[in-house]
Amino acid sequence: MDPTLKLRFRKKFSRQPQSRDLINAIEGCFPTSVTFNVLLNGLCKKGDLARASKLVDNMFLKGCLPNEVTYNTLIHGLCLKGKLDKAIQLLKRMVDSKCIPNDITYGTIINGLVKAGRADDGVQVLNDMKERGFHVNMHIYSSVLNGLFKEEKYDEARRVWKEMMESGCKPNEVVYGVLMDGLCQEGRYHEAEEILHEITNNGIIPNAFIYSSLLRSYFRSGSSEKALSIWEDMQNKDFAPNEFCYSVMIQGLCKEGKLEEAMILWNDMLRRGLMPDTVSYSTLIYGHCNSGEVEKGLELFNEMLYQDPPCQPDVITYNIILNALCKRGSIARAIDFLNIMMDRGCDPDPVTCNIFLKVLREKFDPPKDGKEFLDELVLRLFKSERIHGALRILEVMLQKHLPPVALAWERAVHNLCKPRKVQTSIGRCWDCLIR
Repeated sequence: MDPTLKLRFRKKFSRQPQSRDLINAIEGCFPTSVTFNVLLNGLCKKGDLARASKLVDNMFLKGCLPNEVTYNTLIHGLCLKGKLDKAIQLLKRMVDSKCIPNDITYGTIINGLVKAGRADDGVQVLNDMKERGFHVNMHIYSSVLNGLFKEEKYDEARRVWKEMMESGCKPNEVVYGVLMDGLCQEGRYHEAEEILHEITNNGIIPNAFIYSSLLRSYFRSGSSEKALSIWEDMQNKDFAPNEFCYSVMIQGLCKEGKLEEAMILWNDMLRRGLMPDTVSYSTLIYGHCNSGEVEKGLELFNEMLYQDPPCQPDVITYNIILNALCKRGSIARAIDFLNIMMDRGCDPDPVTCNIFLKVLREKFDPPKDGKEFLDELVLRLFKSERIHGALRILEVMLQKHLPPVALAWERAVHNLCKPRKVQTSIGRCWDCLIR
């Protein structure tokens, strides 16, 4: 705009106080609560709560009062950063400010508490929600029940389930699945099977998670015949099992030494066009190695790598084969396989270390303590800048009273003693002391 023209506009409107909003429109508009909420959402998603707090202060200065969206955004951001107590305080402040929280507000806090292992606190927030007359939906009940079962608070979980049913809230297959899995963890297999019948009687089709929980529980209790019976029942009901269901069955059969039955299911899975995942491959490799068929296990390992798309083995897969090779005395092949493992970017873990420490102690004359072997691993990982893997092996060495070489200590100190990492380490130490 021409400066002269802008000056004329200013003079004209200065005589009319009621036209101040129009002046703002010419010079630039004030942000509204919608604008602030959009900015807050971006900052909270980024985890920048310090700037989000300053933005709220600025919001008050501009005369914009926080609304439900503002509070929900901030509570979500606090929960993402694990600042759950502050989120609960903000919820109370929200209520005091006459802003009405909704099920999203409560659900965000409850889910955050459950993920942090604070299911009891989640139940308290749930009770507060009900006292204020809010409807508790399936997602919130599912989250609370899942947390209580994971923390092995079975009596409290059953009490919440009873309250849910008495409130007239009809569970769906997801909530039934959480209950089934919890009962199976507790060893109440017969009750879990009764719930399965209840699900089908209510016209709900059991999902793969429900069946998998029951199958896993029967294998865990040594009732493989019962697991096979459930599997046949699944087939009779035309339920199409997914890769996870097959993985549970194959794992259970392999652990019981029923490799032939496991291979039948494996071939059936492939015939259906289902792609085995890392867990399935690792399970079958374990079955073959445990039966002395190490070469067959290695064939399956190579099949993993050349599958389309490739299925990446994890440290568990490598450890299964390393253990099998070391047990039969193929130390050179085990070392070669360890090199392949590291070249493919998979770091050895404490189990890997213990496999080689055992073979060095039992298969060599005179026995070796494994110090040189672990020193070489540590230095190789530090050289590749795989710091986490190197530090894990250093921890194993200290636990085994095997002092690392000076160069390994130097590398460890160099990588740890950086301002941020030192502060993080101090924080972890304080957390351990508080616990």
